[in-house]
Amino acid sequence: MVRKSLGYTALAVILWFIADIAVCFVYPDVSVLKKENPRNTAFMEYRQQQWKDRGIKKKIVQKWVPLKRISPYLIHAVVIAEDDKFWSHEGFDLDAMHVAFHKDLKKKTFKAGGSTITQQLAKNLYLSPAKNPLRKIREAILTWRLERTLTKKRILELYLNVAQWGDGIFGIEAAAEHFFGKTASTLNPHEAARLATVLPSPVRYNPLGETRFIRGRSGELYRIMVRRGIVVPEYRDDSPALTDP
Repeated sequence: MVRKSLGYTALAVILWFIADIAVCFVYPDVSVLKKENPRNTAFMEYRQQQWKDRGIKKKIVQKWVPLKRISPYLIHAVVIAEDDKFWSHEGFDLDAMHVAFHKDLKKKTFKAGGSTITQQLAKNLYLSPAKNPLRKIREAILTWRLERTLTKKRILELYLNVAQWGDGIFGIEAAAEHFFGKTASTLNPHEAARLATVLPSPVRYNPLGETRFIRGRSGELYRIMVRRGIVVPEYRDDSPALTDP
């Protein structure tokens, strides 16, 4: 009798997991994102709940800005830093996932890195920061649906506007104003590289910081943009290349 009861319980749990995953194929309705900008995201709600639990009175800071009013340097820096194959893949970077998987095996953890910009958008919009297999399955389904429904430019526009760039600072316009006192459209290459650098850990790192990580990673991103012809280095009037012989 006990064995039968346990069997029913296990079956119920399995069916619940299947149902929970199946819902992701139809809900939420990602097609509304073609024309509508999300007012709130799962990550914003998560951050607000954290503040509430800690008794912190704070508000989310976000300002929406269209992609055409975001500095091309910032767009390039973020794609290079977060998902260099963004324009060519269909939502998943299998090579990056393979490398991340083997790193997890060695460390005996489940961090499941190698996420693309579309995967991060799915997580930011609809999921929690929890790192477990079930959440990753939900994320994969939502990523697949976002890629099938939205254009690459729209996915990037959404991501840049909902990504967290500091504690409670969401969206590139709010980040540009907070850290550099300017609009997202006027960010220069160095500022863009610094902002792209903090995306993996926006609460831990500050783009204005002078830590080894910030200086090293932002410098690397800047040099990549120079090598690819995205940035033309500035020369001083007294540069040897410009002075008379």
